[in-house]
Amino acid sequence: MRVIVCGAGQVGSTIARHLATEGIDVTVVDLSPEQARRADESYDVRGMVGHASHPEVLERAGARDADMLIAVTRSDEVNMVACQVAYSLFNVRRRIARVRHHGYLEPIWQGLYASDQLPIDVIISPEVEVANGIVRRLKTPGAFDTVALADGRIHLLGVHCNTGGCSLVGRRMKELSTSGGSGIVVGVIVRNGHAFVPRAEDRVQQGDDVYVITETDRVDRVMAFLGHEEQVARRIVIVGGGNVGLNLATRIARHAPDVSLKLVEHSRERAEYISRELRDAAVVIQGDALDKEVLLEANVQSAETIIAVTALHRLNCSLILDRCLI
Repeated sequence: MRVIVCGAGQVGSTIARHLATEGIDVTVVDLSPEQARRADESYDVRGMVGHASHPEVLERAGARDADMLIAVTRSDEVNMVACQVAYSLFNVRRRIARVRHHGYLEPIWQGLYASDQLPIDVIISPEVEVANGIVRRLKTPGAFDTVALADGRIHLLGVHCNTGGCSLVGRRMKELSTSGGSGIVVGVIVRNGHAFVPRAEDRVQQGDDVYVITETDRVDRVMAFLGHEEQVARRIVIVGGGNVGLNLATRIARHAPDVSLKLVEHSRERAEYISRELRDAAVVIQGDALDKEVLLEANVQSAETIIAVTALHRLNCSLILDRCLI
């Protein structure tokens, strides 16, 4: 199998490395000679310099014989055009594109990616996935992980059983249906870093992490049974107005319009853009989030949840610490 990866940034390099470890023939294309050289020298892949959407570049990368093209450059438009060129000129069978701008990802525009339009088989957006993961956590605050399955009809919940109120603790799996746990399937128990699928005689111990499956309309009752009745946050502050922050704010505003939402962004230009995008759905504050006055203006001391999604990990950690001290 032959794969062309367009873009040698963090996402592209990670994809190329994983594919190469599986014995796949990978060529990585990037505009930066340094990035292309690093990919060529660091992994068992071929790195080459060029503009990912140019036909002659894709031809040199082996598009005529490629089975798949994965376009993950920093430009949505380059990724889209690369997929179009791969399809129209080289008949590459499978095309995947990274799309970051939330405007391209709105459900009403999904027809854009049909085979007779922009022929992209799979759209990936790490920023949207991060935002979606945070939204899921906000909806079920007592769970450390939650995933909707079967078109939203059932949910997989990851829950810490570290409180005395968790009714699973001490019970054998076969006793659940007769002890208030009907409608719950315990799929995995994680104990001391080791995960296992429980059998009928196994018991949950305090301190375990458990993954349970239940019907969506029973989630609140299941969380209460597991000792988690945390209230959903109604006052939220988002720090960082990048793609993650904007996607997150958009989703919160759409699905929870009664939430009081504030967003802090350092760049004036970006803050003005976000304000136009969100309209009246959120209060956008322009300023340095490390400035205590800015945090006080955002009223973080009264917020139930603060979400730091700036591009700087140290800043995000510092903001959480500052929140605790205010």
